[in-house]
Amino acid sequence: MNKIRKGDQVIVLTGRDKGKRGTVSARIDEDHLVVEGVNVVKKHVRPNPMKGTTGGIVDKTMPIHQSNIAIFNPASGKADRVGIKLLEDGKKVRVFKSSGEEIKA
Repeated sequence: MNKIRKGDQVIVLTGRDKGKRGTVSARIDEDHLVVEGVNVVKKHVRPNPMKGTTGGIVDKTMPIHQSNIAIFNPASGKADRVGIKLLEDGKKVRVFKSSGEEIKA
C-alpha cells in the first residue's frame, strides 16, 4: 500500500522547492511522484511538423523522489508522516502519525 497517492496534498521537505505545497498528479514508479508546481524545469523543444508542435522553451514538471515530500495535514497545517492501521473488518486505512485520524483522499 502506497503511503502517498495521486490526489494527496503534499509539502516539499528538501531541495530548491522546499516549503512548496502541491497536489500529486501522477506516480511514475515505486519511488517517484509528479507534484503540480514543484520541480518545474525549462525544456528546449524542437519543432515537429508531423505532430504539429512548435519549438521553443517549455516549462515541464519533473518527478521528485517520495523521500523529499511529506503529506500535508490540514488540521495542524504542517507536514506529517503516514501510518497504516488495520480496521476490524480487515481493511487497511492510512492515518496521520501525529493525531491518528484517518486520511480522507
